Amino acid sequence: MLLQSSPATGIVHIGLGNFHRAHLALYTAMAVKDCGGDWGIFAYSLRSTTIADAMSSQDQLYSIVTISPTSQAIVIPGIHTAAIGGADRVAQTLAEIAKESTKIISLTVTEAGYLISQSSNGLNMQAQEIQHDLQNASSPRSAIGIIVRGLEKRAQSHAAPVTVLSCDNLSGNGNRTRQLVFEFIDAMPSSALLRNYVETLVTFPNSMVDRIVPGTEPRHLEMVETGLGVHDSSPVPAEEFTMWVVEDNFAAGRPAWEKAGVIFSDDVAAYELMKLRLLNGTHSLLSYLGGLDGQETIPGARFQPYIEDAVRTILYKEFLPTLTMPPALNADDYINQLFARWSNTVLGDRTSRVGSDGSTKLPQRITEPVLFHAQSGITPQYIALTVAAWLACIAPLNGFEPGENANAMKDPAKAQLVELASRTPDSNQFVEAVFNEMQIFSAELAALPEFLHAVSEYLNQILTEGIKAAALTAELRS
Repeated sequence: MLLQSSPATGIVHIGLGNFHRAHLALYTAMAVKDCGGDWGIFAYSLRSTTIADAMSSQDQLYSIVTISPTSQAIVIPGIHTAAIGGADRVAQTLAEIAKESTKIISLTVTEAGYLISQSSNGLNMQAQEIQHDLQNASSPRSAIGIIVRGLEKRAQSHAAPVTVLSCDNLSGNGNRTRQLVFEFIDAMPSSALLRNYVETLVTFPNSMVDRIVPGTEPRHLEMVETGLGVHDSSPVPAEEFTMWVVEDNFAAGRPAWEKAGVIFSDDVAAYELMKLRLLNGTHSLLSYLGGLDGQETIPGARFQPYIEDAVRTILYKEFLPTLTMPPALNADDYINQLFARWSNTVLGDRTSRVGSDGSTKLPQRITEPVLFHAQSGITPQYIALTVAAWLACIAPLNGFEPGENANAMKDPAKAQLVELASRTPDSNQFVEAVFNEMQIFSAELAALPEFLHAVSEYLNQILTEGIKAAALTAELRS
């Protein structure tokens, strides 16, 4: 079913991945179909051009395959006005951001794409991309650099209001994006005009996004070809569940997303913390334990009895006490729904996908919960096990072989962690170095010797006795 024939562009999106195409793009297509408006999406991919090229060859069309154990549905959003990628197309993206008709600049670049320094808790000013973007106004390479240079063009021309909308799993993603934008601006020479423009005419609403969207596999192409009778070279598989909670703070208007099921709330933080810890934090544990257990998929991991016990314990004893559920939701109902989502064997989300980029995901997911429990003198055992299992997957010590699913996990810090593991084979020394030298985790976590000791003990047990033994130890200590 084709939802929408592309209207004029109103949104410029950075990060043309599967999640964007199954989430913001779908909500926008549904809203425009119902209420109209010039909210077509111009999408730019910072890295790979594969999806952009595939969409361009198909008149910007692609399909979303919604997969559940009991049903399958296919829709074609048809909301994109352009899909481009690569460094040589960034000037075109800046020009699109600068147009007065652009009302929203959105982004899904994953936690890693924000280039946050854990030591300063702000923009990593030493990152090569940031250094490049500060010196090269016309060819930025980072998401923050592209946004700022696009805003700079707007400030110098019409200075029309615009909204920057983060759709990534960051705590206070709107507030955080605003912070990073201003840190970049303040590092620029002669930035008073731009700073005043952003302060007065640019908004950064917070949002919480939630939908499991795996990578596209050959079987998904076959599903579309069978269901639609046409070939789609870039379909998006997705679970049936979807949620989007947004702060209604848009400087230049927005699509009627509420017609498509978006929840507008002044308390996005409550939804965000719930999802970041209960879903995302537990998802990390599932992926690392599952990967080390030889499980290719999240459902395969979830159905291992000892892993299910670990998941229930981390949910109820280590994450749930650290947050207040949104008034409209019940904790038991939400957790039961999580288990149903993790049980979707037809969707078959891979442990290697969920476990990738742990060095940028874990700090967002575990730091505050660990500090919360530390105030009561408690070391959260399963959170410590999560970190240990991540290290065993990404940078195994002493010739340990984590298995093909763990080996398939990607991480921006993998090369540095592997090098560190090669010169610090002792698990205690390795964990100390990870927390004190790598600048992955905050200084507050590094200052908790009991937590670091628990991580190193679990890591050593994984290496010598296996992941199941380590999980059973965590159960005994919890």
